[in-house]
Amino acid sequence: MFELLRNHRRWMQFILLILIVPSFFLVGIQGYDSFISREPELATVAGQPITRGEFDMAHRNQLEQFRQRLGTQFDPALIDTPAMREQLLNQIIDQRLLAQVAADNRFSVSDGTLRNTIAAIPQVQDNGRFSPERYRQVLAAQGMTPTSFEAGMRRDLAVGRVLDPVTQSAAVPAAVTASVESALTQQRTVQLRRFNAADFRGQVSVSPDDIKAWYDANKQQLLVPEQVSAQYLVLNEEAATQGIEVKEADIASYYEQNKGRFGQPERRRASHIMIEVPAGASDDVREQARSKAEALAKQAQAEPAKFAELARANSQDAGSADKGGDLGWLAPGMLSGPLEKAIFSQSKDQVSGVVESPSGLHIVKVTELQPAAVKPLEAVRAEITAEIRKQIAATRFSEMATKLTETVYDQRDSLQPAADALGLKLRSASGITREGLLPAEQAGADAAVAGPDAALLDNPRVRQALFAPEVLRDKQNSGVIELTPDTMLAVRVAQVQPEHVPPLEKVSDSIRARLLDERAAEAAGKAARQALEGWKADPASLPEGFGASTTVSRQQPQQLAQSVLEAAMRLPVDPLPAYAVAADGNDQVVIRLDKVEPGTADDSARDMLARQLSGAWGQAEDAAVLKMLRQQYEVKILPAAAEVLQAQDQAAG
Repeated sequence: MFELLRNHRRWMQFILLILIVPSFFLVGIQGYDSFISREPELATVAGQPITRGEFDMAHRNQLEQFRQRLGTQFDPALIDTPAMREQLLNQIIDQRLLAQVAADNRFSVSDGTLRNTIAAIPQVQDNGRFSPERYRQVLAAQGMTPTSFEAGMRRDLAVGRVLDPVTQSAAVPAAVTASVESALTQQRTVQLRRFNAADFRGQVSVSPDDIKAWYDANKQQLLVPEQVSAQYLVLNEEAATQGIEVKEADIASYYEQNKGRFGQPERRRASHIMIEVPAGASDDVREQARSKAEALAKQAQAEPAKFAELARANSQDAGSADKGGDLGWLAPGMLSGPLEKAIFSQSKDQVSGVVESPSGLHIVKVTELQPAAVKPLEAVRAEITAEIRKQIAATRFSEMATKLTETVYDQRDSLQPAADALGLKLRSASGITREGLLPAEQAGADAAVAGPDAALLDNPRVRQALFAPEVLRDKQNSGVIELTPDTMLAVRVAQVQPEHVPPLEKVSDSIRARLLDERAAEAAGKAARQALEGWKADPASLPEGFGASTTVSRQQPQQLAQSVLEAAMRLPVDPLPAYAVAADGNDQVVIRLDKVEPGTADDSARDMLARQLSGAWGQAEDAAVLKMLRQQYEVKILPAAAEVLQAQDQAAG
């Protein structure tokens, strides 16, 4: 048999080929297609798919934008929600839809429009004008070329032509604007009578059976989420400063090296006579001004004691002429150019010649001198000590941060070695959940977090680290979490408490207080309604107990609670007075409406309201157009989208 196969190898290969190829067509192509299966499709627009890969890329970009905007407060658990994912998917669908509409209708943008749009971008302008050099620099910084940027801009402008005409032409009817303006500005004069729930608390009672019944019916409200007890180390400037002693030799050396910081430079008090030389003045005008200045300089030099009189009579500096030309005390750097040089090169009572500056011609006299002085060491000892301590702490902080990073990884099941190595206190806290810190009554008053540590542990990055799988499940040390440049944390889960409903005995007091509040509020409401029925029987008289009249509007609520204000504004205007009852927390407030007057708005407020309403109207019309286009282009959200929208992005943290 094998001899036959060897002697007729080519024939046997041909027979096998005939047998295999048909089976490949029947089975193999399907397997090959499965092997190179396409990405899951989340939606289609005009039959064209939006894939999982496209969504994931947009989703990562969105999270990165939030991360950069929120910094240490970025918490993907609060941002990466099903609602946010659905909104993102709809944005991608709308972008694809508008691009398809623009392409089908051959919307285009002229070169001139493209140039004008780019030139109007402030980031590529220099002194309000388009700068080609700055344009190239900005694009290069973003890794883009002018060709790619302009192609994208042209595409975006073309897509914008689909909805821009709808948005820009939207205008709210004048009757609608007038109606909204009337509702916002209408003024109503009201009086209030408050029925405080606290006054009725002694009239109600709660039995143990009531507490048990409420507990059994409302366990879901009492559900305490999964929480952890944590150990943590805090490395900050305070920790790095502990135990630092500054040596006297270091203080003295620092003082000698930085004497310039602790002294006062030489100061001089000077006066001047100024003769103005207008900008663009002719040679004749300049010559006349200089002749006058030189004559005044000779007079002043001949009689320095009369310098102030000459300044009052001749100086054209309105700020100093009335003061005899006095410029006050001057330190180096306060003036510039020849004027400062003249003042700081003269001796006391010396009068200069003519000094030219951009503001005119000057004759200068130094009236007082105050030599440079340095504060004694004792006066600045505390300042120097604090500065040296801060410098040492900065170096120590860097060293401690490096050591902390190493030690929390060396022994992953405990933070105590790191605490011992760095001299840090190992702290503990309970009641930390994925969403935040539990109140003391749920976390346990002995372990509740308060003060600065509460802000540290409630940071989203810290909570995210505590609930990471290896930290939560294996109780390993987290990595070092840098909250700010001078604050670092390392955390470890000590104990996990699953989601649970507390036993009745632990929550009975809070249930009792809640039921008392509810029943006191009901009693206050009943009393308010009974009183109101009596007052309605004689509406003309003013019942006792109402406060002073107050005029309110939706724009000026006068510190009324929102519920009370809305009830007052909804009351019918005929007949008056009119009454209503509104809840303000547990209290009940009876409202008496006495007068209604139309309000007024100035032209600018009216125009702003019209613009705001037109903008909202335009958005509504945009939404209506998009809805119509979705139907026209057969937009479909496919079943695979449901899984993506509900998924939690593990990479977000």
